[in-house]
Amino acid sequence: MENGLELRLRSPKAFNLIRSAGEAAEMIKDGMVIGVSGFTPSGYPKAVPLALAERGKYGEKLKIDLYTGASVGPEIDTALTEAGMIRRRLPYHTNGTIREKINDGMIEYLDMHLSQCPQYVNYGMLKKVDVAIVEALAITEDGNLIPTTAIGNSPTFIKSADKVIVEINLKKPLAMEGMADIYMTENPPNRKPIPICNVADRIGTTYIECGFDKIAAIVITDLQDRTRPLSEEDENSKKISKNIIKFFDSEVKSGRLSKSLLPLQSGVGSVANAVLYGLCDSEYEDLTCYTEVVQDSMLDLLRAGKAKMLSTTALSPSPIALEKFLEEIDFFKEKIILRPVEISNNPEVVRRLGVISINTAIEADIYGNVNSTHIMGSKLMNGIGGSGDFSRNGSITIFSTVSTAKGGRISSIVPMVSHVDHTEHEVMVLVTEQGFADLRGLSPKERAIKIIENCAHPDYREALMDYFKRSCESAALQTPHILEEALSWHSQFMETGSMK
Repeated sequence: MENGLELRLRSPKAFNLIRSAGEAAEMIKDGMVIGVSGFTPSGYPKAVPLALAERGKYGEKLKIDLYTGASVGPEIDTALTEAGMIRRRLPYHTNGTIREKINDGMIEYLDMHLSQCPQYVNYGMLKKVDVAIVEALAITEDGNLIPTTAIGNSPTFIKSADKVIVEINLKKPLAMEGMADIYMTENPPNRKPIPICNVADRIGTTYIECGFDKIAAIVITDLQDRTRPLSEEDENSKKISKNIIKFFDSEVKSGRLSKSLLPLQSGVGSVANAVLYGLCDSEYEDLTCYTEVVQDSMLDLLRAGKAKMLSTTALSPSPIALEKFLEEIDFFKEKIILRPVEISNNPEVVRRLGVISINTAIEADIYGNVNSTHIMGSKLMNGIGGSGDFSRNGSITIFSTVSTAKGGRISSIVPMVSHVDHTEHEVMVLVTEQGFADLRGLSPKERAIKIIENCAHPDYREALMDYFKRSCESAALQTPHILEEALSWHSQFMETGSMK
């Protein structure tokens, strides 16, 4: 076996706990709360969830509450959903199969700010974890776990759990050991300040505390993460990236930022990835990132010498980029720190470091409110994830979206968003391929004019400006609205498939 199994199981006690995936899955009973490692989808267990799903396929009636760090792979969300085993799911997902069941009312879904999930568990606001299933590189002599490509909520779930099932993944190189920095906070009133003053600060251990008294089974696997492929950069994504860089240029010219900017956070997905690619060819240098997910573009910023340090809770590059990353682990090992999501997304640290938050929106309204989770107000797409952790606490909060959707048949800039995830009070800069609107220091009416003129697609600007002007004539003038008409923008699309 790669590197010798004795290098991964560093105590005879561990060898005595080796079980098959099926044997480990038998430890999970109806009604249990299961917490799994993994984050977007990286570092998650695979063999045991697949074995558990087989029990459902053969007719066993078993329901669980499933807690994760964020999105996980199809071996968990797809397999367990198709087996009818998930009763409740939190705090985030990106899976089409589970999305359908959530919107059909078959699965109860709790959408949460990711930094709050470990607190809810620690405070007893959520049911405690019965069994934690965690992927690891190795188990130390004392029964502590060396994590793989994601930390997420693993430390919290292990602390809460009665039993821990460990998947030792031989696909993940032992050279990753040392990248993790595990630090956990106390509950109030005993909580202390988190001593991070620089992106590169290490404050914890390279392992997650567990102990052999909790480990119920060890399963040896060689299944690779099913990370998501990223689409090619399209013209709209490139234009959004250029517009964000134009905004940065204006901040540097004003003296509010330097050429090294401030620590960057970026959401997940192809558009978010493309936005950061623009910095590879820019004049900006000595960049740092304090974020929740590292995708292809952040790795390329390191390769290009544009970035010097990344702090994150998960490594989630595209499948091809993941293989390349694992081959180049010696280059990245000292440049990337993996932290628990409670630390990577912590409002205290985000505020102290002055993180620049860059996230994507489904739609935004003319006053700056952003919807990032729901289609037509009630149909869940994915979840809020960690965007709110950063947007509410960052020094600069940027949201981007392409100005139209559905082939231009619907405007992404609307009079009133159908669902509010990020209010006008935290959205500082709105960016589309059309341009950017700096909303800081503006009243609602001033924001409306700037958003319509700078961010809306030309096909919809006249209609949006007409709505705004008529609202000013017929409504109170702080945040003018004609409510029935604002809602009709969405109902019109439902009826005709177009806003034109």
